[in-house]
Amino acid sequence: MSDIWGKNIQLAIFGESHGAAIGGVISSLPAGVAIDFEKIDKDLKRRNHRASYSTARAETDEYEILSGIYEGKTTGSALSYVIRNKDTRSGDYKNLNVTPRPGHADYPASVKYGGFNDYRGGGHFSGRITAALVFAGSIAKQILASDGIEICAQILSIGSVKGKSFIDENLQDDKIKDLQSRLFAVTDSDLESAMMAEIEKYKSSGNSIGGIVECAVTGMEAGYGDPFFDSVESRLSSMLFSIPAVKGVEFGRGFDITGMSGFEANDFYEYTDGAVTTKTNNNGGLLGGITNGSPIVFKTAIKPTPSVSLEQETVDLDRGCNTTVEVKGRHDACIVPRAVAVVEAAAALVILDILRGGK
Repeated sequence: MSDIWGKNIQLAIFGESHGAAIGGVISSLPAGVAIDFEKIDKDLKRRNHRASYSTARAETDEYEILSGIYEGKTTGSALSYVIRNKDTRSGDYKNLNVTPRPGHADYPASVKYGGFNDYRGGGHFSGRITAALVFAGSIAKQILASDGIEICAQILSIGSVKGKSFIDENLQDDKIKDLQSRLFAVTDSDLESAMMAEIEKYKSSGNSIGGIVECAVTGMEAGYGDPFFDSVESRLSSMLFSIPAVKGVEFGRGFDITGMSGFEANDFYEYTDGAVTTKTNNNGGLLGGITNGSPIVFKTAIKPTPSVSLEQETVDLDRGCNTTVEVKGRHDACIVPRAVAVVEAAAALVILDILRGGK
């Protein structure tokens, strides 16, 4: 398995859903950065909060820092940390190595690793591992904020219920701070109620539903990134697709831009207080793979949780025949609200990595 990421900073993650612990090692962070642990706690809670739509698995996500921080500041050496798993029920996953769950990595992982993979709770393929990503991303967000760069995400849609895109409104600091503080990342109470009703509709029938998380990066100057293989889009997409359940990424208007004319799609330039800005942001703050100074805006498509309590068709790998499976265990009816913190963390790591490389 290759679980090491990054050019100018590096992140290695490890662990399985029902193993002793998950964790990570962050290398090449600048020394002397004061770490706000309350902000890390807050981000981990946003990923792991208890709600009617989330799993009943009650992990505290308490972390232990093994190296890299002394007296509250980074030392410049590798920052290593662990998050213990405390609330596992491995018996719920009995025989899933024989009857793989549809929509999960059970079968392809078994083929790739010769059946030696830990399949309990999805093993290393579980969304549980994203806690290690959020920890690292929370530190990256703090470093970026000291440079005036903020990252916030919102629940753009759940099922058929959709909100308003960042592209169609002015992202003010107060809205960014509001979204960063919310467990259910929308600022419209009516929209939240409609989305919750949509989740309940599927949950009540033993099913699940997905949606879209939209993320914005503000305060990024023009000129960062490279064309082609190291474009900002390429690097963000690579990290975003490492998040379990992400099945699509769009920048700016995304696929909708194909229905616009060139004149409509182009973002006209203007001077605002002596700085070059764009009147619109259809291209999501990126042109030629390089930042243009407008907010970087992208959407991630989050698929429905594949573990549903309905009977599903599968195969029996021991007997070589078709069969059915009923998934046991504790699972989210919708992972979109908890994915918001994960998307922010992933984006923060990429932007910090790009920033550390310079223009």
